[in-house]
Amino acid sequence: MHTNMIKQNITVSQLNRFLKSYIESEPRLSNIAVVGEISNFKHYIQTGHMYFSLKDEESQISAVMFNYSAATLKFKPENGMKVIATGKVSVYEKNGNYQLYVSKMEPDGTGALQIAYEQLKKKLAEEGLFDETRKRPIPRFPQKIGVITSPQGAAVKDIFNVLGRRYPQAEIVFCPALVQGDTAAPSLISALKKLNSFDDIDTIIIGRGGGSMEDLWCFNDENLVREIAASKIPVISAVGHETDFSLSDFAADLRAATPSAAAELAVPDIIELRENVISLYLRLQHLYKTYISNEELKIGNFSARVSQTGILQYISIRENDINNLMIRLDFASQRKFDECENQFSALVTRLDAISPLKTMKRGYSLATIDDKIIKSTKGIKIGDVINLSLSKGKLDCEVIKID
Repeated sequence: MHTNMIKQNITVSQLNRFLKSYIESEPRLSNIAVVGEISNFKHYIQTGHMYFSLKDEESQISAVMFNYSAATLKFKPENGMKVIATGKVSVYEKNGNYQLYVSKMEPDGTGALQIAYEQLKKKLAEEGLFDETRKRPIPRFPQKIGVITSPQGAAVKDIFNVLGRRYPQAEIVFCPALVQGDTAAPSLISALKKLNSFDDIDTIIIGRGGGSMEDLWCFNDENLVREIAASKIPVISAVGHETDFSLSDFAADLRAATPSAAAELAVPDIIELRENVISLYLRLQHLYKTYISNEELKIGNFSARVSQTGILQYISIRENDINNLMIRLDFASQRKFDECENQFSALVTRLDAISPLKTMKRGYSLATIDDKIIKSTKGIKIGDVINLSLSKGKLDCEVIKID
């Protein structure tokens, strides 16, 4: 059938359709894994489709990954990244190009989850979500503690046991959530929002016990990390074991190595507090006794001095001291008064020297018209009446001539 078709005259469309059918009928090309380096990568946000090329040292092939497959990726493909792309080979009839239709893709070497982790960590760090400056201190003596974890497993038991043993005064508000699987992140976000709706919760502990990277992956969810960073209540993150670091740990106000450690960081130890109070009480008691002893010694010394000199003699000495102080005070007051009087007399003499009345006594007069001092003939007319103020008396003069 194929041979007969090729011997006939056919259109371009028929040729491309034939090649597509021929390639897709080859079982080895229907599910093939290709190793190559990504180049010319384009991700169209509106459609979600990804277009790129896979290349090695000698050749390359076009590839496409449609949105329904791209949505399953755990990492973000980038140019230069070496990957294993699995899919089928087919022909795009419109331009006759054959390409790889990718249904699954994973990094060649480092795992997809690890790459996704590093990519998101870098992105959020650049936004400042992990900055130490935005982290808040954990309250020293909390009244209410919110706990978010699975209701099953050892983590919830460990947290409750430690909180109850160390600081039984604190009330625990438990908000159960899923901690593994695709629906875990939304469940954790919902629990975090619920606790943030309360006004009297002092601290939140969020976490779970250990597991594989896949088991702990929900604590690397971008939306959950942002919710932890935006929490109005200080958050302690405790995910996995001491060697496990989730992105939630970096966004939280405090990271604990384990759920038990988170509970220890959230509250003080009541036994240590009691010991500290007793120690402070004993120290205060010692200081008080020392102070009383010193004061009693001072009183004893004073009593001894009074007994030796006699009370009347003591009073007489103090009376003489007071009289001497009064004499010194009178002398100082009189001296200050004399200084002020001399300064005042000097000021009066200086003012008198520059007084207009002093000048007028030497034969000068002050000319005014309409209560304004005349300094020149400007504005004066013949017939104006000018007032002259003399050393003794005043004159009203009529202007008969102006020079």
